[in-house]
Amino acid sequence: MRLILSGGGTGGHIYPALAVAKGVREIIPDVEIIYVGTEKGMEKDIVKKAGYPFKSIDISGIDRSSMLKASKSLIKFPKSFIQAFNIIKNFKPDVVLGTGGYVSFPVVLAGTFFNCKTIIHEQNVFPGLANRNLASRVDYVLLTFEETKKYLKAKNIKVTGLPVRKEIVEVQKDVAMRNLGLEDKFTLVAFGGSRGAMSINKAMIDLVEKYKNEDVQIIWITGNTRYEEILNKLKEKIDLDKMKLTLRLFPYMYNIEEALAAADLAVCRAGASTLCELAVLGLPAILVPYPYAAEGHQEKNARVLKEKKAVEMVIDEYLDGDTLYKKVEELRKNPHRLKEMKNNLKKEAHLYALQDIVEVIIKG
Repeated sequence: MRLILSGGGTGGHIYPALAVAKGVREIIPDVEIIYVGTEKGMEKDIVKKAGYPFKSIDISGIDRSSMLKASKSLIKFPKSFIQAFNIIKNFKPDVVLGTGGYVSFPVVLAGTFFNCKTIIHEQNVFPGLANRNLASRVDYVLLTFEETKKYLKAKNIKVTGLPVRKEIVEVQKDVAMRNLGLEDKFTLVAFGGSRGAMSINKAMIDLVEKYKNEDVQIIWITGNTRYEEILNKLKEKIDLDKMKLTLRLFPYMYNIEEALAAADLAVCRAGASTLCELAVLGLPAILVPYPYAAEGHQEKNARVLKEKKAVEMVIDEYLDGDTLYKKVEELRKNPHRLKEMKNNLKKEAHLYALQDIVEVIIKG
């Protein structure tokens, strides 16, 4: 079997594709896989480190800030389509799978002109421009959210969910707490991605000050770029050695699954991968959607879960220390609401997402 994977721009498109590659290889050890991305995208380094052959095409995302910039992006499309067409012609795949991002569009589109199975996976509630245009052409459309169906016309649609790393599922809460030096009491985890989220970090500085004399625990992942600055601001406001609050401050966590397992509540963005991890764990969250996500997809993701009483949400521009403190306190003092959120989130979990996606690839 020969398989082409394509997806890029963010880790949210890349890591699920690599999970699928691993899943297929476990069933078909001699499968031949190549990954198609761009030289400028994160996927180049990530895919090569994962050990898969990498092919690149020349394309960039549509910059909607001006017609001129958008036109420059669109001019590249015919060239990228021809490059993708030639890769498929030479490799002769049995299946082409796109996991999202602008790079997957010409690759999957080119695949529809060959005698191979074409599949797209849409991660968000509101489908991206590429997948809206591909849906009616491909053989299978796979979804994270049931609500996405109403936006797409396709031959075959299946809600599979999004693959979640095994570490997320397998970590034990008591082991995680022991490794992080935490006790059995209310624990909040806050994070905003590898680079952090400025709005969440600013609000968290005030939140830590408000909780300094409270018997609670906070795990705060600041992002690499702002860690020293945030640590210095905290030291200016608070004597960190004399707090009743237990604070675990990290620039980045490779073992973030332990932080999630130890927590009773999260404060984070609303990317599809994050939401799937929260759902599998049943970890209640206050979501702060990234305001510049394409077509507002993070806010749409968050709103669907809020309507199901599975999360709370604060719009980024309205987030500050007081607002966050009130939200956290409302939930901390209402264990019944936390339990309701936990149960409603677990209803959204797709524990067998990877198996379901791999089955469509192999069997159809």
